[in-house]
Amino acid sequence: MTHWKRSERINPQSRMPLPKGVSRGTQISIVVNDATVTAFEGESVATALMASGYGIMRTTKNGEPRSVFCGMGVCFDCLVVVDQVPNSRACMTWVKPDMRISQQQGLTSM
Repeated sequence: MTHWKRSERINPQSRMPLPKGVSRGTQISIVVNDATVTAFEGESVATALMASGYGIMRTTKNGEPRSVFCGMGVCFDCLVVVDQVPNSRACMTWVKPDMRISQQQGLTSM
C-alpha cells in the first residue's frame, strides 16, 4: 500500500484565521497512517487531513490519486478507512479523539 505523504507546502500547524466571534472546537489528536496529528472537534475527517497536509484521500484500483471533490458526500472520491471501517466518506465523517485513519486503495468490500 502506498502511504500518504504530507505536502511540503502546507504548514501542518496552521489553520485559517477565524472571524470575530467564531471559535474552534476542543483540540484533539487523531492518528493518520500511524502519525499523530491535531484536529478540532466539529471538523470533518477531510478537513483535518487537508489542514494537516494530507491531500490524497484514496487511490483508485489503478493507483490514481483521489481527494475531496464535492465535499458533501455525493461523489465518494474521499473514501478512507476510519477505525478499520473501509469506504468511509472523509467529508461526511466527524473526527473523534484517537480516531485512526488510513488511506484506502480502490473500493474495499465490507
